[in-house]
Amino acid sequence: MQTDYACSQDDSIPTSLQVPSQIQEPEFSFDDNFDTAEYTIYDEHIADTTGEPTKQNRTVGLLRLDGRGDFIFDQVCEGHDGCQGHPDYQCRDCFGTALYCKGCMLARHQESPLHRLQHWVDGHFKNTNLKALGLRIQLAHRVGKCCCNPVSTAFHNDFVVLDVNGVHSVAVDFCGCETAQPVTTQLLRVRWFPATSLNPKSAATFQLLHHFHILTFESKASAFECWQTLSRLSDDSGINPPKDCYEALLRMIKEWRNLTLLKRFGCGHDPKGISVTQPGSCAVLCPACPQPGKNLPHGWEDATPEKQWLYGIFIAIDANFRLARKNISSDKVDPGLSNGWSYFVEEKGYKTFLNKVGQQPQEKSTCASHDAVNLAETKNSCGLAATGAGTVDCSRHNFKWPCAVGDLQKGEKYVNMDYLFCSTMQYTKDLIVFNVSYDIACQWSKNIQERMLKYPDHIRFNCADKSMTFLVPKFHLPAHISACQITYSHNLIRGMGRTDGKAPERGWANINPVATSTCEMGPGARHDTLDDHFGNFNWKKVTNMGVSLLRKLKVAMPERERHQHDFHEFNGTLIAERPEEVSQWRIAVEEWEADMSVTNPFGETTATMTQASVRLSLSQKEADDLKHGVDHSLHSEISPTVLISTGIAIEEEQNRLKRDISALGAHSTDLQRSKIQDRTNALKCKIEQWSQVQLLYMPSASRIRTTRDSSAGAFEEKAHNINLFLPSELKEHTPDAVCDEQLCRFEWELHQGQSFDALDDLPNTRASAVIGNIERNVLEAADRYCRARNALKNLHETLGEHDWLEVFPILEQAHIRGMSEGEAGQSEGNRTLSWIWKARGFLLLHDLHALRIEWCKARARANRWTEEVQLLLEEMRRVREFLSWHAAWWDEQADRRVNLLAAEAEGIKGYARRQAALRRRIQHAFTKMWSGFVVSATTATATATETSTSPMLSPV
Repeated sequence: MQTDYACSQDDSIPTSLQVPSQIQEPEFSFDDNFDTAEYTIYDEHIADTTGEPTKQNRTVGLLRLDGRGDFIFDQVCEGHDGCQGHPDYQCRDCFGTALYCKGCMLARHQESPLHRLQHWVDGHFKNTNLKALGLRIQLAHRVGKCCCNPVSTAFHNDFVVLDVNGVHSVAVDFCGCETAQPVTTQLLRVRWFPATSLNPKSAATFQLLHHFHILTFESKASAFECWQTLSRLSDDSGINPPKDCYEALLRMIKEWRNLTLLKRFGCGHDPKGISVTQPGSCAVLCPACPQPGKNLPHGWEDATPEKQWLYGIFIAIDANFRLARKNISSDKVDPGLSNGWSYFVEEKGYKTFLNKVGQQPQEKSTCASHDAVNLAETKNSCGLAATGAGTVDCSRHNFKWPCAVGDLQKGEKYVNMDYLFCSTMQYTKDLIVFNVSYDIACQWSKNIQERMLKYPDHIRFNCADKSMTFLVPKFHLPAHISACQITYSHNLIRGMGRTDGKAPERGWANINPVATSTCEMGPGARHDTLDDHFGNFNWKKVTNMGVSLLRKLKVAMPERERHQHDFHEFNGTLIAERPEEVSQWRIAVEEWEADMSVTNPFGETTATMTQASVRLSLSQKEADDLKHGVDHSLHSEISPTVLISTGIAIEEEQNRLKRDISALGAHSTDLQRSKIQDRTNALKCKIEQWSQVQLLYMPSASRIRTTRDSSAGAFEEKAHNINLFLPSELKEHTPDAVCDEQLCRFEWELHQGQSFDALDDLPNTRASAVIGNIERNVLEAADRYCRARNALKNLHETLGEHDWLEVFPILEQAHIRGMSEGEAGQSEGNRTLSWIWKARGFLLLHDLHALRIEWCKARARANRWTEEVQLLLEEMRRVREFLSWHAAWWDEQADRRVNLLAAEAEGIKGYARRQAALRRRIQHAFTKMWSGFVVSATTATATATETSTSPMLSPV
């Protein structure tokens, strides 16, 4: 059986697991005196540390260490009794600043051969080393013991060792006895990692490699930066730089990563050796996700649908184009050492699959214009071997899944993401419920089953016998069309809890700093490096699981109570007023939750009229009339519909020009005035051309215009003040004027759409107050609504329209406010909702539809928080069970290898038992940390279930 965790280098519990004496939230004091005292102490500290006397004293203290200090008058070495040597050597790495003679310094450093020394000569310290004093390091024997047949060559006398304190040149004697081990083994047994397996001339200490390993995880430092640091620690003057070992360091780091990976996942405990290591077996699994056979209860697969959602897995798919790789090196020159064992898929199989099925054309998006879909084939890949990486993560806990990462050759193509999804789903195929989040899930999920059937058997994942729910991350959902926003929403779909689907984005923030170095690597080194970072990221998540789940539970418990209370109040009020409708809503939403193919209760059931939709409808009607031989046009190019719609558009242009002229200040520039004049001239020409066509359809307009012109005399009317005399204006100036009823109908319908557009702009502009110029936008929308409503008022008698006032009430200043705003003096408890939030194009039943949607959303909010508490309690149980299982698994590994030497057998058993003990200690720490809150949350959940009269508020 394979392991699932990387483990820490020691068996101490990470800092994040230390259990506080009390779990309660810290209390903060806001006492003024307390704050003043704290600031006083801080000010005194700053004054003490930045004052001139203190700086002077500390500077002198530092300079004092460049002399012999307390030992300035010592003439005889005190390294051992009877020593008569002169003390003129000091160790920079030992504790203290004592000086010793040459002989005592060598004797004291038999077990510390890589310390750095200083020699007091000519009145100052000069750097030196133990090799210059004559120290030779004997391997494969106890310290201080000599080998009867030491092996020493020229390069052994100049052996280079890299340690955390610099680069050291040492003299090494290998053991040449009959029982001597190979030189690489002799080096490894003193924790020196050889740079090569044949005749090594350099090595790195385990301490350095482990130090760099942790450092690169936390700071993303590269191997080159590590080498530069070691080089400067050895000689920062550039006069005597150390031998260049950068290439050797790269090899050692790569091998160290691979060997520690195999060690941490029990591959060294397998009697068959590392050759049987399975794909994905060296990945750190998420202990909170459902893992069949590891942390799921007996009989989970037979759970009822009301319970089965708790055992579902949450998956998030995403791509990162920061993780590109330049087109350098190749798989043959730079093969990966752990190809397919961890997070990256096995490269050969992946490329073979892409070559066979990767030529299928990419489907175009039918939602918003998603670049991830439409530009998947066209992304610039010049000079790149990989444009980025795709990945599959745990969307609730942000774990990378095994065999779930792969390079992208172009853009985010379906075939790449399908392979990664199918590859990692092989490790969860026994599960039943799958919740898959993807930025473009609305497109990617359409034909997923058909695509899967075309793929090879070893990678195929059968979605047909699974409960598959596809979602779009909350952050990306607003960019989708409205139908997608209610079909793929985490907030509305049953069983999602408070999952947001954006776990990969958080993981990218951790890995992106590595991209600057990995983009220059060969394919194998890059995969090994990223695998290593992904594994570390997952392990840190494991060690922090206790804190993170507890923090989420603390937030979820009060939120559950608040939203349940809010919904109970809202639901009770609606039942009292509209019991039949609420009953219908409940049935509809429960049917949709059981079968999402039925009508979505969160959607609009009536279409909102817009001016554009009215124009389209009228144009289509004209086309239909022409098809049947009916032509109402009196002009070869301008139909009645075009005449009226163009006239309304000219009115809009007149009003915009009028506002812009009013906005010109007394000190406007020539450029501003010239632009206004150009617009005025163009508008006047447009009006004259339109008026000529108007005469054909509305002759009475000519008589009214002639009368007005004669009364105006020689005064030339400004372009933005010219009356167009649309049908509504004719009725206003001359009630008995004759006008074709069809033209009146066209204007009526277009103004209706204009009114709805204006109402739609009012709340939108109000909600975006931070953008600027908000009052101007609000007034513009309000003015547009009032003008359109006035036109409807003039036309309604002619057309016999008498119920329009219910749809388009008078708009007053007090009505123009946001949904969460009340009138002046109203508080949150007694505020009223402005009618502009109700008149959304729903005609006579607009308020009922709005209430239905709001009722469904309030119910969904209460249910999602209820589910979140239940999911967190289940995840806490799974974490404890997983750690218990994993500890038992490590216990089993201790006795798998037989026929080993005593020392090897003890080491193998000791490592396995240490890992088992570590898991049990982590489990104990989590259990202690969670105990009080788990009991409280479980009790509250049971109470809510018993007292709830609404089935949707019971545990789903």
